[in-house]
Amino acid sequence: MSSLTIKDLPREERPRERFQRYGAEVLSDAELLALLIRTGTVSESALVLAHRILKGDGGKAGLEFVARAGVEELSKIKGIGLAKAVQIKAAVELGRRISAYCRNDDIVISSPADVKKLLMEEMRFLEKEHFKVILLNVKNRVISVEDISIGSLNSSIVHPREVFKPAIKRSSAAIILVHNHPSGDPTPSREDIEITRRLVEAGRILGIDVLDHVIIGNPSYVSFKEKGLL
Repeated sequence: MSSLTIKDLPREERPRERFQRYGAEVLSDAELLALLIRTGTVSESALVLAHRILKGDGGKAGLEFVARAGVEELSKIKGIGLAKAVQIKAAVELGRRISAYCRNDDIVISSPADVKKLLMEEMRFLEKEHFKVILLNVKNRVISVEDISIGSLNSSIVHPREVFKPAIKRSSAAIILVHNHPSGDPTPSREDIEITRRLVEAGRILGIDVLDHVIIGNPSYVSFKEKGLL
């Protein structure tokens, strides 16, 4: 298996030809990764190398490993090196930016599942805590998604002034708080609960409803509203 090259495969089974004939959606994660890294080693095809990358490091595997691993970690994998590691991480970042770019103001938030659909893929693999605010109009249509802070949540970096500034500027009727837990466990901490209560109270004073606080984990999420914490 390891000595088999992609050229040894029947033409119709090669990743590039399958991509051209059937489209990207039919390719496996390994096939897409093989197309990205393009070449393997003397003893391994790009496809075999891709399968080995997706085995991860024993703790993380699959696309989670690819998304979370740094350039240095990837470059230490035999057959990858710095150039291929940079290519992989550039593709991951491009995917994240495309996900963010594809947001539009035609999205209506009617449930926590809609928040998950909007932000899960962008936030589930982040290595630091990111706090965002979804601005909504009177019909719960998304006006924009604003980045508020990066780093472990505490009352000094998630200040009502910073949270509500964009909401006031954009004349938002309501907001939804969203942040991620890099551990993958979305269970609210005591700090999460205290900050949420503080922001809900500030919203009441300003006349801007805080409809929910959604914590993104991997692959699950927690809604304060659903849990009766709001």
